Amino acid sequence: MARSITRKTRGHQSPISRKKSHSSTDFGHRNYSLYVNRVLKEVVPQRGISSRTLDIMNTLINDIFELISMEACSLMCFRNRCTLTPEDLQKAVYLVLPTKLAKYAVAFGSEAVQRYVHS
Repeated sequence: MARSITRKTRGHQSPISRKKSHSSTDFGHRNYSLYVNRVLKEVVPQRGISSRTLDIMNTLINDIFELISMEACSLMCFRNRCTLTPEDLQKAVYLVLPTKLAKYAVAFGSEAVQRYVHS
């Protein structure tokens, strides 16, 4: 018979038995709100963005990231490889995103990688 672990610490439930809230940042998803705010302030300094809109943008970014990573993984498996290559990622971006957006994404992504490598 399995025992359940219940600890009490000064009258409060321990972290083991506490329920977690199901927010958009759980389950390994990152929060990009700070970066969205920074880019918005660079582009239009006098404008702001609501927290609800930030949540929607964060969900959109996480969903696109998940789609691209799943497509890149399937391309990698299709080629019988064990290593994810930059070509797999670029092909996944071209398959998931519309043509013009994919071209910009690959161009800016390649430029960012080159700047990181040379810094």
